[in-house]
Amino acid sequence: MLKKLFSPVTLIILLVGLVGLGLVLYAWRLPPFTSSVEMTDNAYVRGYVTTLSPQVSGYVVEVPIKDYQKVKAGDVLARIDDRIYQQKLAQAQATLASQKAALDNSHQQEVSAKANITSSEASLTSAKAALTQASLASERQQNLSRSGVGTTSVQEQAEAALEKARAGVQQAEAALEVSRQQLQTIVVNRGSLEAAVSSAEATVELAKIDLANTEIHAPRDGRVGEVGARIGQYVTAGTQLMAIVPDDVWIIANFKETQLQGMQVGQPVQITVDALGHRELRGTIERFSPAAASEFAVIRSDNATGNFVKIAQRVGVRVKLDAAQPAVEDLQPGLSVVVRVDKTEQPVRTAAN
Repeated sequence: MLKKLFSPVTLIILLVGLVGLGLVLYAWRLPPFTSSVEMTDNAYVRGYVTTLSPQVSGYVVEVPIKDYQKVKAGDVLARIDDRIYQQKLAQAQATLASQKAALDNSHQQEVSAKANITSSEASLTSAKAALTQASLASERQQNLSRSGVGTTSVQEQAEAALEKARAGVQQAEAALEVSRQQLQTIVVNRGSLEAAVSSAEATVELAKIDLANTEIHAPRDGRVGEVGARIGQYVTAGTQLMAIVPDDVWIIANFKETQLQGMQVGQPVQITVDALGHRELRGTIERFSPAAASEFAVIRSDNATGNFVKIAQRVGVRVKLDAAQPAVEDLQPGLSVVVRVDKTEQPVRTAAN
């Protein structure tokens, strides 16, 4: 009986079963194969890929760069025909000059109106003096008439001269008020002239901006992707011409929610890059995603169904690459990597965290 129980076939079956059980336990990291090192191959190199588009419309007249070429910030990547925008700038500048001339004319009118006020004030002073003289002459003739010395005709002339002098004073006062109102009108209208000058200046600046936008410049250092702009191509605002990829890169590792316990910001990270012959790089955990990746999906899953299968969600972990690693310069956004984190490692505290 014991011979049949421990026969070679039985031993082989038991050995295969134990190996299979061991493989299952190892694959699921169950005891005795539990490990403090968490690994994921759902990790990729990321970078700031900026798509460049024009802000103005026109024909492309020059494309001085080639596919995948390195560029510096400020380098010209493409030029659009600027003849129309040069003429728009000249037109805006001419309008601005006209509005400034109108404003200068308003200042000159103000000076003239103030001179008219001074003249009207002098005329009023003269009219008041004439009124005083006529009043004294009329009073003198009245006294002469009472004493029987003066004549009626002379008295009537004196009274007429007095009325005329009073009318002259009223006329001078009215002329002074007209001069003051003309000055007020000039001052009030100047606000609209100043607004017109400001509007013309803004139009000139907009024309300058449009003219400057006929040249597409590199916003920062990096390399351009495939150049889509062609000489003679008519482009409009928003047309995608090319993309520029700066040198700054980092890693986004998508760990399962069951792997996150024990991970901390600042913990060292080991990165294996497939494209570099499985070369290993170093980094540190910089920050964690505020939500699971499924929350950022365009079409979010609806788990409120009768048949539900629990699936471990993944959470993005941003990894900062350590400086002074030559291989970092060879990393390109989109490359896949393998990330390992030993949760027993103590975080490296820096000013950033």
